[in-house]
Amino acid sequence: MTPSDAGRIKQIIDLSFSKFLGFFAFRSLFSEGQVLISETQESLVGFTKLIDFQIDRGKFGCILWVAVHPKFRRKGIATALLNAATVRLKAEGAKAIFASVQRRNIASLSVFYKQDFRKMGFVELWRLFSWRVFKFYGDIWFAPGEIVLMHD
Repeated sequence: MTPSDAGRIKQIIDLSFSKFLGFFAFRSLFSEGQVLISETQESLVGFTKLIDFQIDRGKFGCILWVAVHPKFRRKGIATALLNAATVRLKAEGAKAIFASVQRRNIASLSVFYKQDFRKMGFVELWRLFSWRVFKFYGDIWFAPGEIVLMHD
């Protein structure tokens, strides 16, 4: 992402998320981490925000946001963004990659499930992180109404 991409990404955010989630999605673009974009010949059509974090000695990755302009949905762009994000985070040493998705967002969940992400409940996360599970929730920007997904 370059600074000149911010306006187009903001448009995609506005078309993809509620005002509440959109506020956080846009702010996250300028925080630590990476933003991968998908472009056609004419313009930017989708993006994903990636971060990594440490818990104890383990390095993990997280896909914070994935969004595609409505005119370009159902063309494999979200899948390509997820694949690129997974490859990038694994290449940078992530032991596992997490994401959190609104439980009502069936389209997004479907894309993640097709890319071998699986739902992680609290007990499974507790087994991985013990008391540090609460730090984990903060690290991945977990919000009410979301479920946690993991790819290992």
